[in-house]
Formats: sequence, structure tokens, C-alpha cells
Amino acid sequence: MAREYWKPANLLYPIPAVLVSAVDAEGRPNVMTAAWAGTVCSDPVMVSVSIRKSRYTHELISRSGEFVISLTTERLARAADYCGVKSGRDVDKFAAMHLHPSPSRKVAAPGVAESPVCLECRVTQVLELGSHDMFVAEVVSTDVDPQYLDERGRFDLDRAHLITYSHGGYFALGDCLGRFGYSVRKPKAQDKKAKARKTAADQDQGRPSHKSHRKSSGRKAKGAKSNKSNGAAKKKHSSKSRKRRRTYPH
Repeated sequence: MAREYWKPANLLYPIPAVLVSAVDAEGRPNVMTAAWAGTVCSDPVMVSVSIRKSRYTHELISRSGEFVISLTTERLARAADYCGVKSGRDVDKFAAMHLHPSPSRKVAAPGVAESPVCLECRVTQVLELGSHDMFVAEVVSTDVDPQYLDERGRFDLDRAHLITYSHGGYFALGDCLGRFGYSVRKPKAQDKKAKARKTAADQDQGRPSHKSHRKSSGRKAKGAKSNKSNGAAKKKHSSKSRKRRRTYPH
């Protein structure tokens, strides 16, 4: 079937649904939901968020030059939707959604305490693109809730239950299909891991591995040989005894 060709459309999905917070001149916090957000540089660590000029948060960020991006989870899905349709000019969205401001270390704007990760950002450039202005910012601090760290101190995505936004809907993340670089990993390493997993599975189910089977077989063969030798020695000893008894007369 031939492909169809449409007019330009924003179909780059899925994308993150993040909470963006900023403060007014009196230090009162406001939070909005943005989907046009992403990473733009690794060193220095930089992100961007695109916001319509009409939005209240656009006004706050333009004045302060700072904002905080907070990742959203399944528990924050309803709050994320609410903060995306209500304006901070009319309602205190932190209070309405029972969210708690989390103090930042490097910027005045707070993060969202209920979020697993908050990125403190300082604006370096504003790009006027059309319907949206893109705020390009450097991440000056990363605030992480320790309850979402694994035993090695790494951020555990599965434990955080992050959500994504796609074509008007909020979705939970699915199963992991592979880790970075798995497509070029050497087959030998994969075979070793698969063999180790099979051995572990066999032991869990009470089946001896090939190695342990060979060891037990070796012990059995050795035992059989030892028994055979002992039997031959006893027979030889018995023969000598009978021979010795016939040597002496009654």
C-alpha cells in the first residue's frame, strides 16, 4: 500500500509531560504542564521548553530567567493534566492539586516535591519560533528523591513509574526492550549470560547441572573401582590363608 502524504503536523510522539514551575515578583510559585520539552546538550547539560507567549508561566520565566522541570509519574497524571488546562493567573495550582513546593538549591523557583527528579534551570537563550518561544536553559542542579534510587545509587525508572504524553493522552511506560548497545553486543557474551541463566534455572528447579553430573559420575566410577580392588584383595588374602592352612599337618 502506498504511503499517504499529509501537511506538516506535530506527530513526534511519545514525548515527556513535565511540570514547569517558576515564581512571580513576590516569590509566589506557579506550575504548568509542558509537552514541548527535551534535552538539547550533554556538556554543559542543557534542556529546552517551548511555551506560548500567552501563558502565565511564559511571563514568569521571561522576568526571572529561571524555572524548574519536574518529571511526572502515574500518581501525578491528574495533576499534570490539571496544571496544563488551568492558568496560574486564576488559581493556585499547587494548592488545588495538593502539591508541595520543593526548595531549590541554585534557583528561586521551587520544584514539585512529589516528583522523583527536579531539574533546576537557568535560561541562556530565548528563541522566538512562531506560536511558541523556546527557552534554552542550562541545568544548574539536579534534585533527586532517594526513594527512587536502586542499590547502586542509580535512578530506577521502573520504580518511579514515569508517564509520557502521546497525541492527547497520558501513558505509562511499558516493558524495557533492550539496553543501550545491546544490538552490537558480542554473541559470545550473550551466550555466556544465557548459559548462566539456564544453569541458575536448572538449580532452582532441582535439576543438577552438567558439571555437577560429571562430578557425581566421577565419584561413582571411582567408588566402583575402589570396591573392585577391595574385593580382589580379599579374594587374594583368602586364597593365601587356605594355602597356609594346608601347609601344616594335624
